[in-house]
Formats: sequence, C-alpha cells, structure tokens
Amino acid sequence: MNVSALREWFPILKQQVNGYPLTYLDSAASAQKPVQVIEALKRFYEWDNANVHRGVHTLGSRATEAYEGARANVARFVNAASEAEIVFTRGTTSSINLVATGYARTMCREGDEIVLTPMEHHANLIPWQQAAKATGAILNYIPLQEDGTLSVEDVARTVTSRTKIVAVSHISNVLGAVNPVKRIAEIAHRCGAKLLVDGAQAVAHGKVDVQELDCDFYAFSGHKMCGPTGIGVLYGKRALLSAMEPVEFGGEMIGHVDLREATWKEAPWKFEAGTPIIAGAVGLGAAIDVLEQIGMDAIEKHDLELTAYAVARMKRIEGLTIYGPTEGRIGMVTFNLDGIHPHDLATALDAYGVAVRAGHHCCQPLMRWLGAQATARASFFAYNTEEEVDRLAEGLYRAKAYFAD
Repeated sequence: MNVSALREWFPILKQQVNGYPLTYLDSAASAQKPVQVIEALKRFYEWDNANVHRGVHTLGSRATEAYEGARANVARFVNAASEAEIVFTRGTTSSINLVATGYARTMCREGDEIVLTPMEHHANLIPWQQAAKATGAILNYIPLQEDGTLSVEDVARTVTSRTKIVAVSHISNVLGAVNPVKRIAEIAHRCGAKLLVDGAQAVAHGKVDVQELDCDFYAFSGHKMCGPTGIGVLYGKRALLSAMEPVEFGGEMIGHVDLREATWKEAPWKFEAGTPIIAGAVGLGAAIDVLEQIGMDAIEKHDLELTAYAVARMKRIEGLTIYGPTEGRIGMVTFNLDGIHPHDLATALDAYGVAVRAGHHCCQPLMRWLGAQATARASFFAYNTEEEVDRLAEGLYRAKAYFAD
C-alpha cells in the first residue's frame, strides 16, 4: 500500500497546525474524509437532491436509486445475506438503542440475563442498563484478563441458559483489543442467546463478514470509516428484524394508516421513519468504494504493523504506561505519562501539531478497572505513517521536558 499516494486523497491532512504539519492521530474518534466522499456529497446535492421513495419525478427516482444503491453497497461490504438486513441509522449509538429498545424490551423478562463486558463504550452499556431496568433483566459481565482481553473460558462461564442477549465490542475503543466474536457467537447461540457486536472500531481496520461471524446484530458508524457524520448501520438477521417492532413512527415506515390503527412496511424500511439520511448514505457508499479500492487486507496489515511500531516506540519512553495488550492490538495506543494529566498532555502535543484524544473515552467503568481517571489515546488509520508515530514520540519527550521544568 502506497501511503504517500493515499494521503493525497485526504485534503485535510495537508494543513499545518500551530506551525507544524498536522499529525492526525484521532481516527478512532472520527476518520478523515477522502476527496471521493466529499465529491459524492457535492454531486448529490448539486445533481440528485430530492426525497426518496416518494416522488416519481426524475430527481426523486435518482435519489432513491442512490440511497438504495448505498444500502446494497453496505450489504456487500459486510457480506449480509440480503440488502433487507441493512438498516440505516444515525450511527452506532442509534443502532444499539434500536436493538435494546425494539428487541430486548420485547424479548427479555424478569430474571433474564444480558451479558456485557467492562470494556464497553457507553453506547453499548447504557442502552442495556435501561433495557434491564424496563424488563427486570439482570446485567452480567464477562471478566477481563490482566491485559484487558477476554478469554473464551470466561465467556462460557458467564453466558448461561438464562442469557437472552450478549453485547460486546469487536475492537475496544480504549484497549485496541480484538475480541473473539465468532467464538462468543457460538457460545451465545449454544445457550439460546443472541449476539450484538459493536463494530464501530472494527469496520475500518479489516474485513467484516457478518455471516462468518454469525452475529445476530452488528452496529457501526459511517464517520469512523471515512464516511460522513450522522449515518450509521444496523445489520440484523432478517428473521430478527422482521420480528422487531419499530421505535420511531411517522411517514414512510407505514404500510396502511387509518384514524385508529396503522401497519408497518417490512424491514428495513419500517425502522427508517421520516426523511432518511439520504446524502449520508450516499457518502457512506462512496467511502466503502474507497476502502475497497485500498483493500481491506492491506489496511489491516498496515494498521497492525503501525500499531505494533507505535507500541515498541512508546515503550522506550520512561514513565509512560500503555494500557491493553502489547500484541495483536490494532488501531490505537492508549497511555498515560507520569506526572502529566492526559488533558495537559494532549494540549502539549497539539502545540506540536499532533492530535490525540484525552479523557475517559466514553468508558468510565473501564477507566476505573484500569485505575485511571482518564488516559490519552493515539489512534491510526491507513493514511498514518511511521514518521507520524515518531513525531508523536518526539512530542511526548518535549512534553516531559516542559512539565519537568
């Protein structure tokens, strides 16, 4: 993969910040957008902009074709069995809330179990807390190993015949740990439970095949995979989506309406009330084209190697603590530097043109498990280089020297 040529697709990376070349190491929060996505959005608004599934005029037909074409693109990208298994949402958070409300609150009863992990993003935690409160279900947690990973044995001990739903991240947004979701699916199904996977951090770093994983639901966001903000996806097995009730009601999701009753369209359209996120879907379809042009295998290889390089480079910095596994992690390094608050550290790095995230990363329970109130996180994508990792390390040395004075 020619990273230098790839970077030319991302105009935002050509700027300077505080007099230094921008070193953008915050792709786990939101990836940057290539010109192909920017142009796709521009072209849609300049040429095809109209509402979908309604008008029979030319623009309406073109908009509908573009919108449903994006759905087909997503279905192919994750190897869904049908385009009807792809629901467009506002993002991973909306996707998980849809399942927690439309599925869990219907299927769970008092005493049933919902199984999570302590590493989950708040978006894959709070909706299940609320579902448990509404149904009387119990939240159980798969314990973490010392390095923050999951063991299959612990999964098997935690998931029981009373478990109705298991919800886990594919890749932790703090630890970079890749969870064994295929094995978790096997265990969940053996116990009669369904598996939801939070794939927000995984879809941009390697090939996702929902049929091979055999997950029941898979949620992800467009903006983390070079697409626009405000668009996300819920993949759900067709039978499950058909059995679920919608959680939003209004135009376009209906079959028939009279003054006292209404019926719904089939999935996925019954979950897409009102005017959908048309341009966002078009932009997401363009982002998928870009990712496939680069090659998901090439992206995975690059991101694994760059993450390993960053871990090795940063381990040489005295007083720096890296959280999570040292091997097999992908896309990020989360760390603290002795005596410097992560927010101060991120501010010092920004002065050197290096953008990292600092805070609890929407994972407060995991922060408590780590024994840290907050951490800094450098996260990578295909457009990042070893030179940028070296610039991060140099920025950390500069910060150490500054705060030591």
